Amino acid sequence: MPDIMDIQSKAAASPGTKPRIYPPVAKLNPVADPRKMRRIIAEDPEWSLAVVPLLKNLCLQHIVKNFHNNPILDKLLPSHKAQVLERLSTSLPLQVTANLISDEGYWMRCCTERWGVSDVSCYGQSWKRMFFERHLQNMIELFIPDVTDPQMILDMVPLCRNYVRKIEISQLLPPVREPQNEDDDASDTASDTGFDGPSMDHFDFGILLDKLSHLEELHVVYGVKGCGMNFEWNLFEFTYRDCQSLAKALKSCKSLKVFRIHESKVDDEKARVLIHSLLDHPSLKELDLSHNLIGDRGARAIGKLINRSQLEKLIVYNNKIRGPGAQAIAYALSKNATLLSLNLRLNRTGDEGGQSIAQALLKNTTLVSLHLGSNELTEPTASVLSQVLVQNTTLRSINLSCNRLGADGGKLLEEGMSHNTTVVECDIRLTEVGQESEYCISQILRGNQEKARKRHLQESRANK
Repeated sequence: MPDIMDIQSKAAASPGTKPRIYPPVAKLNPVADPRKMRRIIAEDPEWSLAVVPLLKNLCLQHIVKNFHNNPILDKLLPSHKAQVLERLSTSLPLQVTANLISDEGYWMRCCTERWGVSDVSCYGQSWKRMFFERHLQNMIELFIPDVTDPQMILDMVPLCRNYVRKIEISQLLPPVREPQNEDDDASDTASDTGFDGPSMDHFDFGILLDKLSHLEELHVVYGVKGCGMNFEWNLFEFTYRDCQSLAKALKSCKSLKVFRIHESKVDDEKARVLIHSLLDHPSLKELDLSHNLIGDRGARAIGKLINRSQLEKLIVYNNKIRGPGAQAIAYALSKNATLLSLNLRLNRTGDEGGQSIAQALLKNTTLVSLHLGSNELTEPTASVLSQVLVQNTTLRSINLSCNRLGADGGKLLEEGMSHNTTVVECDIRLTEVGQESEYCISQILRGNQEKARKRHLQESRANK
């Protein structure tokens, strides 16, 4: 084939002919340049230039779409499994997802979409545990006796029992009261049919606790939160029938370590019923009965519990415990070898109870923390505590705030602290001990804190 340059040169050499300029001819390439290719789009309106998805992606989409009817998660490769979990809907039935999906990312999406920002550190860093504990909590808090079907909660047990460690109930709803009929005939008819009020006063924990084999903590408040203008006293009533059913449930829950019932008007009689069910409990470590109406009779039952259980922490602040009740607790404390923390603040023990507790510490060798704030204590209690500070070597923290110890009581505490090397916290605010004694005690505490820090450092090095 003649070259284009030869043709042009010959045309230029021929007389009388006008030279013609030919455009350059592209060389043939085995691979066409896509930038210079023309596209032909069909006139079909459904025509699309989109790339056809991979068959793998189509299969994964199908699995996600039909996961409710065919949950084949365990049969997938790890990479495919991760892609499916990222696309699964958080509204899938718990009967499908509860015991099948263990991926924390999926349960984190479930928690955040339902409750917003959440602190997973309170749930052992487990989003799945957090979801089921809060879900069960919401079901119980919205349970209405004789209206809500208990089977709804029982159906949830097989799905959540392996993940629930703690239940925190901030409210319990009472039964719905029917409007009273003034017609005597109607009331007689009702009595003839055997109707005698609701079958339960609040949610019965007896149907649940023995089925939660991993439950360790139970926090309960018998009241209604946010009642507003609909306030009635019966909304905050912990009945004797409630007490009996709760006591029975506590006794059946052998794994329980922490029990807290507060702001529920637990009086002496109800406290005795609850405590009787906890005697010789195999795992109970902490009992919190704060903000109730427990008096001396209830305190005697608490004293009996101290040496009939493995309690390590006892909280009974803001009750009505006076001197005799504190003496019963002190008697048990003098013989106890497990209790580490005792909180009796905001009671009315007076010096009668305060001195008894202090004298018990002359024999007790396990208690680490003691709170006697706001108990109407004066100088006689400070005198016995001064002896405790000299002899006791296990007590680390003592709180005497909001008592009237006086300047002489402050001098006695100062004298006792001067011989003590183990107490690192001593709260004497609002006790009228005087600035000089308060300053001297604070200096001694700083020295004890430094000694404790050095001991801890030496122990950690020895363990290494």
